[in-house]
Amino acid sequence: MLSKISEKSMHTVRWIITSGWLLLIFSLFYDPISANLFTFSTLNNSATCIKVQGICLSQKPYPLGNSIFWGLIIPISIFILFVFGHEFWRRICPLSFLSQIPRALGKQRRISKIDPKTGQKRHELIKIKPDSWLGRNHLYFQFGFLYLGVCSRILFLDSHRLLLGIFLLATIVFAITIGYFYAGKTWCHYFCPMGTVQIFYGEPRGLLTSIAHNSDKNPITQSMCRHINPENKIESACVACTSPCLDIDAERSYWERFNRSDYKFISYGYVGLVIGFFFYYYLYSGDWRYWFNGAWSHDETQLKSLFSAGFYLDETAIAIPKLVAVPLTIGLSTFLSYLIGKKLEKAYKSYQLQRDTFLNSQQVQHQIFTLCTFFTFNLFFIFAARTYINILPIQLQYIYNISLVILSTIWLYRTWGRSRDLYAKEGLASRLRKQLNQLQLDVSRFLEGRSLERLNVDEVYILAKILPGFTGEKKLRAYKGVLKEALEEGYVNSASSLEVLRQMRQELGISEDEHLQAITELGIENIELLDPNIQRTRENQLRLFWFKQRIKELVTHKRRRGATGLGRELLKVIKKEKSVHEVLKKDHNSWRNNSQEYNITPEEEVSILAELEPESQFIHRSNILLDQLQQLADSYQALENKKLAFKPKPYLVSGINILQKTIQRKQKLFAKGILELLENLENSPDATHIAIALASLAPQSLLELLSTQENDWEKRLNSFLLARIRKQIKYAKTIIYPFSEPSLIPYLEVLVDESDSLTKAVSLYLMAYLDILRGQQKAIQLLESYLILNPLVKETAQTVLNNHLTSQNTLLKLLYLSSCELFDNLKSEQLLDLAYQANFKTYHSLEMILNMGELNHELLILVEGEVKEERENGQFKTFIITPVQTLNQVELLAQIPQMSNLIAMVSETKVLALDSQCFDTTFAQNQELMKKVISQLATK
Repeated sequence: MLSKISEKSMHTVRWIITSGWLLLIFSLFYDPISANLFTFSTLNNSATCIKVQGICLSQKPYPLGNSIFWGLIIPISIFILFVFGHEFWRRICPLSFLSQIPRALGKQRRISKIDPKTGQKRHELIKIKPDSWLGRNHLYFQFGFLYLGVCSRILFLDSHRLLLGIFLLATIVFAITIGYFYAGKTWCHYFCPMGTVQIFYGEPRGLLTSIAHNSDKNPITQSMCRHINPENKIESACVACTSPCLDIDAERSYWERFNRSDYKFISYGYVGLVIGFFFYYYLYSGDWRYWFNGAWSHDETQLKSLFSAGFYLDETAIAIPKLVAVPLTIGLSTFLSYLIGKKLEKAYKSYQLQRDTFLNSQQVQHQIFTLCTFFTFNLFFIFAARTYINILPIQLQYIYNISLVILSTIWLYRTWGRSRDLYAKEGLASRLRKQLNQLQLDVSRFLEGRSLERLNVDEVYILAKILPGFTGEKKLRAYKGVLKEALEEGYVNSASSLEVLRQMRQELGISEDEHLQAITELGIENIELLDPNIQRTRENQLRLFWFKQRIKELVTHKRRRGATGLGRELLKVIKKEKSVHEVLKKDHNSWRNNSQEYNITPEEEVSILAELEPESQFIHRSNILLDQLQQLADSYQALENKKLAFKPKPYLVSGINILQKTIQRKQKLFAKGILELLENLENSPDATHIAIALASLAPQSLLELLSTQENDWEKRLNSFLLARIRKQIKYAKTIIYPFSEPSLIPYLEVLVDESDSLTKAVSLYLMAYLDILRGQQKAIQLLESYLILNPLVKETAQTVLNNHLTSQNTLLKLLYLSSCELFDNLKSEQLLDLAYQANFKTYHSLEMILNMGELNHELLILVEGEVKEERENGQFKTFIITPVQTLNQVELLAQIPQMSNLIAMVSETKVLALDSQCFDTTFAQNQELMKKVISQLATK
């Protein structure tokens, strides 16, 4: 809603609202004016007796401070959250604004740390750790704070101006104190009792909330922390104080903590808290007019009644002190609401999932939360602000009531159909839209005057399918760009990316092999991107992005102005006139001030500084890639050493071949990445050492790369390096590869974490074959992980867990098919399709498999045992067929009767049967398979 309003304007608005709020607080201590502005009857509709426990309440003119705060400001804030969204409230909230005073003054607490590498002292802002007690339980803590606030209001603050003023001032001091002790909006995210109210009404989004996950152009979204820099430009001030952050993307925050127990407690408990709060006024007074006429805001007996009867039912006072009755009522109402919510959730889920099979449990849960918010909003405004609404003409009251119902109904309609999958799909489509813009393709003639930004999700994917020129390499480049953003933001990691982006891959026609290529290339371009030890989040990505923008702005600004300072010194680093270390030694404080503002860690500093010195970065990346090539070479050799032991079981050898192909693909991509780095290093002394190491670790991959004309390495690399590489390749082929690790298990544990589903499944299967306990442990980890498992991986994990390795399962069939010479050129996707269609058949000794003259309807592949073939061609001949071979492919493809008898020679002879139509479809789609079969037909 406010995303297009400048920060300068909003700063002025915040000052006005905060000044007004402080003036209201001042009026709670001294107010000689407001009591005389309105007569008592004006605000209370009538001067009739308002009974509290059967006794008429004394009525006289009163200051309006309490009434305005509780009767107008609080309801307006709820209305803003629900209709305009949390971003509106967060950008105008005076308490949030005041909590940022220490940051604005540069007076926040920092802790001193000694950098173990440099020995330098550094000062870091303090953030709440996610694994701390408060980090894990802050929603319970904030809700408890809210509960105490609601009870305190009824007991002490409703009508006592002095106590309310002290309470509000204490809250301001507390907020500023938290702003001093902790970085970012820690007060808002971890302490403020209003935080749970914002979550309840503001998530997944308000009626007019701006959409953050579709924001291609503005990286500062919703109510994200921001400030105006000396260049008078808005830049982020985010220090990643929490994740997920409500201020950056409310809907993402909603879906990420959607299934947490504390979120459910808030969603169900808050309903009861609202019900208990409003109904207590009736339970206490015995008269609804006590609430609706606003008598509670000037009840002079509030403190005197603390130890009086807390309930008045059926004209009878119940001798439970009000001091006990209030927390008892609110607490019991909250707890019962939570329990009832859980029961209704279970019943509603059961009903909806039976009624609509297309719904999943998560969508049903979202509908329940949506209904809770819709009901509570309307219930709240049946009671809230009635002191002031009731003085309006009846026509305006009707308009007010109808408007609330209409607004809440529109909100319900817009929110009801939201789902996590739809949110993810929209986010990915937004990234794809961004990539299409970067490719500068001509899309105007397909849009009929509309802009690319105005296309919905489905239209973006349709456009990507039909757009001329958006094929092959450009599709892969666009997909790679989407994947990179998703990895940087922590939306996916290398293990989950294949499944999370499955729909996009299908829409764009990207295969698993191409996905593996893209993710490997990204790992080469940014070594840290795929590091499992680095926890990536959208918040951290934005923090680092804006710090780099600050450094970039310093350099470009100094370049323009020719001034001195850190920017000018960094410009000298880029021009290779100075080293980074020289600059930091000279202008250490300036750099440190900038890095502290964004809470940059020493590790992040090293990475960012390396970007300023490309040559050292190239060497660093090359060394890391060489280490990874060493690991790949070790894995390949470990697999190769196991082939001899697996030889009696061809399907296991086939599994090893599949893993080795994965390794070879990665070796080739790594080798290509290092060659590109060598091209940039040119005549650097380190280039020769890197080139020799590369040729030693990946001679075959390197030879293939140099022999292809596609990249033209002969011209791109200098002749000296090329000569050294070729010499080392020849030498590498003559030496015996040193290898000492006897066990294959450690290498399989690494391979099972690959994003490629076939590699993952085969690695798990081989691990279980070698060590069933280790395999089952890994299978449990996969099944219990948050990953969306590929069906093949999930089935394989369950097979391993049940120790049914040799029973009929898809992966075993795929391995048998892969070990058959006829199918050795098929892609993994085609093999998998065949494996799903194939079935095992078992025959006893001397049992007839096929009779001569019989028509063939299935392709039969012998996978275990022996088969005798009896053929009559002028004279009777007998052949013994051993695994893994096809038994009848000639007859099946020629569509002729069986030319021989096929008889099982041993018990438990196992045959893999593949329907002829399925085989024909694959046959028609694969030219290599077609040539091979035609060659066999010609010889027979």
